[in-house]
Amino acid sequence: MQNKGLIKLFAFLFGLVSIYQLSYTFITNKVENEAEAFAISRIADTSEGYLSEREALEARYLDSIGHNSQFGYTTYDEAKKKELNKGLDLKGGINVTLQISVKDILKGLANNTKNPVFNKALADADLASKSSDDRYLDLFFEAFDKIKGDTKLASPDIFFTKSLSDEIQTMDADDATVKRIIETKVDESIVSAFEVLRERIDGFGVTQPNIQREGNSGRILVELPGVRDISRAQDLLSSTAQLEFWETYSSSNQSISNFLISANEKLKTLIDTATVETPVKEESELDSLLSDVAQDSLDLASQVNPLLDLIAGPGSQHAVAKFAIKDTAKVGAYLRMPQIQRLIPSDIQFIKFLWERPSTEDTEVVDLYALKSNREGVPRISGDVVSDARADFDQFSKPAVSMTMNTRGAKEWEDLTGDAYNNKTGIAIVLDNKVYTAPGVSTGPISGGRSEITGTFTVNETKDISNVLRAGKLPASAEIIQSEIVGPSLGQEAIDSGFRSFLIAMTVVLVWMVFYYGRAGLFADIALLLNILLIFGVLTSLSAVLTLPGIAGIVLTIGMSVDANVLIFERIKEELAKGKGKSQAISDGFGNALSSILDANITTGLTALILFVFGSGPIKGFATTLLIGILTSLFTAIFITRLLVDWYISGKTRRLDFSTNLTKNLFTGINIDFLIKRKIAYIFSLVLVGIGIFSLATNGLQEGVDFIGGRSYQVRFEKEVNPSEIASELNEVFGSGTKVKEFGDANQIKITTPYKVDVEGIAVDNEIQDKLYTALQKYLPSGISYDDFVVGSADKSIGILQSVKVGPTIADDIKNNAFLAILGSLAVVFLYILFRFRKWQFSLGAVTAVFHDVLIVLGIFSLTSNIMPFNMEIDQAFIAAILTVIGYSLNDTVVVFDRIREIVSEKGWKSGENINSAVNSTLGRTLNTSMTTLVVLLTIFVFGGESLRGFMFAMIIGVIVGTYSSVFIATPVMFDTIKKKILSGNADKIVK
Repeated sequence: MQNKGLIKLFAFLFGLVSIYQLSYTFITNKVENEAEAFAISRIADTSEGYLSEREALEARYLDSIGHNSQFGYTTYDEAKKKELNKGLDLKGGINVTLQISVKDILKGLANNTKNPVFNKALADADLASKSSDDRYLDLFFEAFDKIKGDTKLASPDIFFTKSLSDEIQTMDADDATVKRIIETKVDESIVSAFEVLRERIDGFGVTQPNIQREGNSGRILVELPGVRDISRAQDLLSSTAQLEFWETYSSSNQSISNFLISANEKLKTLIDTATVETPVKEESELDSLLSDVAQDSLDLASQVNPLLDLIAGPGSQHAVAKFAIKDTAKVGAYLRMPQIQRLIPSDIQFIKFLWERPSTEDTEVVDLYALKSNREGVPRISGDVVSDARADFDQFSKPAVSMTMNTRGAKEWEDLTGDAYNNKTGIAIVLDNKVYTAPGVSTGPISGGRSEITGTFTVNETKDISNVLRAGKLPASAEIIQSEIVGPSLGQEAIDSGFRSFLIAMTVVLVWMVFYYGRAGLFADIALLLNILLIFGVLTSLSAVLTLPGIAGIVLTIGMSVDANVLIFERIKEELAKGKGKSQAISDGFGNALSSILDANITTGLTALILFVFGSGPIKGFATTLLIGILTSLFTAIFITRLLVDWYISGKTRRLDFSTNLTKNLFTGINIDFLIKRKIAYIFSLVLVGIGIFSLATNGLQEGVDFIGGRSYQVRFEKEVNPSEIASELNEVFGSGTKVKEFGDANQIKITTPYKVDVEGIAVDNEIQDKLYTALQKYLPSGISYDDFVVGSADKSIGILQSVKVGPTIADDIKNNAFLAILGSLAVVFLYILFRFRKWQFSLGAVTAVFHDVLIVLGIFSLTSNIMPFNMEIDQAFIAAILTVIGYSLNDTVVVFDRIREIVSEKGWKSGENINSAVNSTLGRTLNTSMTTLVVLLTIFVFGGESLRGFMFAMIIGVIVGTYSSVFIATPVMFDTIKKKILSGNADKIVK
């Protein structure tokens, strides 16, 4: 091997850089362990709320020492930015996919036009989007074209507005031109939303957040690992941040009093026959404090005054009255009734009612405010005039938000405060349809554009509000269409189980290599350990995210790294058997094995690359580690092992055998006629595939929420529970379709429900969790609160440990991407093998074997899904397993094909005899590698945690079937398609 010095230098520097990169992770772990020990020593377990107190003390400790030097070259704060990123499944936190509403953007661009054609096109696009994967904008254009008649997009009451006049310069512009302009504007709005969200996240203070825009779909992926306050994070991401300033009516306004009295009298005549409907969410809804309240039939015959009797007291300054929070939906429904709306006096005909924001979770009554609105329903001042905002404290040292306005805002603020001063009214400061405060003006108009929002805030709330205002409002609503929330205790369990399986698998492989190959196996082990170091170093350097499937990918890389060394050592043993000298045999062994190693790793790498492109979240993490592992294992197996072997044999008295006394003659002298047994193999495989297809047609597969949409919850109890009993009870709560099954231990279950799967919004998520808490309360320990039950609570061992939500639209996209990933991998591999072997028969054999393997894995999953004691759902992790099976099966097949190519190029086809010879010569490598990989996979299956068992089961089946198919399917199919030419002597010789 040439340039040994350069390789040594590169390996040394590569290893040194990896150790340096990983040192930051060791430093952060050390400091955080010290902080945890400090908090435990100061706060006893007997203290009330000791977990949250310890968490706060840890944070203060880390803040105080964040800038202190660590080991003389970094600080904790710097190290935290450079540590190995742990994914959601290892650290806990929240991962969401937000859908920016293109409909809202279009309505905004059209100035909320009332044009019937435009609004009908929006309604049709809404309907079409429920069953189509096309972009909403394309669906809108298609719907508009169908119904437009003579109406043009450039119509003055659609898109030819003042804000678009620079782009759409004439109302005669054709629709194609306007479509291009609108497409650009929509894209700009989505980019704006992305930037707004990024600014908000930066201000939220999360370590190592991840935010990505998903193509031009209007979707934005946000991952916040380590977040504990889940509800705060959800509010931050989905809040549109519509800051508005309104002038209030006086609380003593006689017209409002007369209206409420008239409304009360009218309701007396309506309550026996009317059903008040809870309206669809809209700008002015009064029940924004209570979401998705069930429709109530109002039977209030026992009440003398249906509306006035609900008043809980006089309102605060500038408020109409106080009402109980439980009655806000009912009051709002009353005031929206058409019969009541018609009673509003003409002098207040555009009145807008909004509720006060509750000051705490324990608040029972809130104020109702009456705001001075107009025909368009727009506020006097909107939040876009705010140029800066920051968390502050008011004159009484209470948390507040200080704002500075731009020049236009300062002028409008002076006018508004002047009117409020003259009219003795208040100024309602409204954020997302909640009145945060409504102060009066006592000193006349306020100039300069500086103002302050006060109220019953916490410090975190003022930080979030100022962060949102400073970043700006979202150009459209952002709905959470997919989410995954992992509790921190589950993340720690995943780390423990993942690394336990990693260490066990590593130990087994290291021992096996020494047992099988002796001292040569020890050299392979050293290269393998360096390989693991390099993988973690590269992951840290690239700021890649380590996930639980990623750990599985690293463990799988161990098997692949061993495979390369097995190929090399087996070839060296063959060269030694030919009578070559030690040095020459080693040189030829490495050289002859190189082609097989490269082909096998490239095919596996191609499937991993496709998985990286089409996967998301933890699955992308699996693909990342697999790709990195392929590159590092090639380097260590080919170069590092060679350096160690050459170094050792350079000693004149040293002897290096590539076997031990127990393994010396294994797999030697084997001469099985595989081709003559191929018909038996065909029949056997056809029976297996046929049974699998029959089961798929009759039983189907258990599709997870990834593919069908819905919500799933992993819930742990103190004692064992009966899943069937719980399923029966939950089906009464959520309707049919809710599934409950044991998930791991007998005290843990997985609940999957399609309940309100097509309804977006945090309110629905909270409603379902509340119903779960109520329904499961009898199975929970006494005294456990709702906050303790829901996901996100720190260090808990009971309650919801993980929740996943997938909307129906994104579920269809995930399913389509999975289908494309499998087809794409097959096509790419077919073309690669065709390119390498220059004969379509080889490609056909390989792809047939892969189809065979995939169908058998699917069939076994279909047959056993109801009897296996672990999760057998078909989800993204399963697709990752299928693609890995494809890669592994091709790995085996390519090694066999490579040996066939080598032998046939030297000796010819010989009526197929040399094909048998090639298969027999690779049998030792095939079985050795397969057994090693199976041991690794079985280790992860047993010790890697419940969430990986279905994933590993698919791969275990795939490795067994893939080993079989490379010998009994791929090679025979290749032979049968070229047999006539071989027997007639017309088959071309394969060129190496």
